[in-house]
Amino acid sequence: MAEKVDRRVRKTKAQLRAGLARLMQKKSIKEITVKELVDEVDINRSTFYLHYSDIYQMLESIENELMDEIAQVIEEHPLDLVQNGSSYPMIEHIFTILDNNKDICIALMGSNGDMGFVSRMEKMVADTVLRQLSGKFAADNHDVEYVYAFCLNGCVGMIKAWLSSEHRESTKHIAELTNRMIENTTHDFLRQIPNA
Repeated sequence: MAEKVDRRVRKTKAQLRAGLARLMQKKSIKEITVKELVDEVDINRSTFYLHYSDIYQMLESIENELMDEIAQVIEEHPLDLVQNGSSYPMIEHIFTILDNNKDICIALMGSNGDMGFVSRMEKMVADTVLRQLSGKFAADNHDVEYVYAFCLNGCVGMIKAWLSSEHRESTKHIAELTNRMIENTTHDFLRQIPNA
């Protein structure tokens, strides 16, 4: 019986999430009401309130779940770019998460999305990757931060383009392309630094 209830809860949350993603592609989160969302997915308001206190708490819950998944991937795939370690496994797993959550990720990263979420995701990756890279160089070498910012912003742009494309390439293809671009940029940069 508990499994049936869990399945029903998962289905309801998935419906709400898909409905929120559709609405966020049309308007700002500030303009979306609980009534509008439940009408969109054809469920009762009382069912919504069984799971969330309001639209903002629902969005925060969705974002936190995505952040937890990405954090776990980062933890499972430590990087050592300076020692020719590959970032590909981490990148592929992150792209898989984004692909599995395509609808809400497009909404979050779109014109009506939550740039705070994008910033949190960037900071989480930066806290890991940039710390590892910075530890290899002199403390006054700020070029590392600029190279990292260049790669990160390029990745965000690629993610947006990929998720929004009608003829999307596979997760594997886009992860390989991203990895190749990051490695080419970082390796070219590292070759120019003595003792790197």
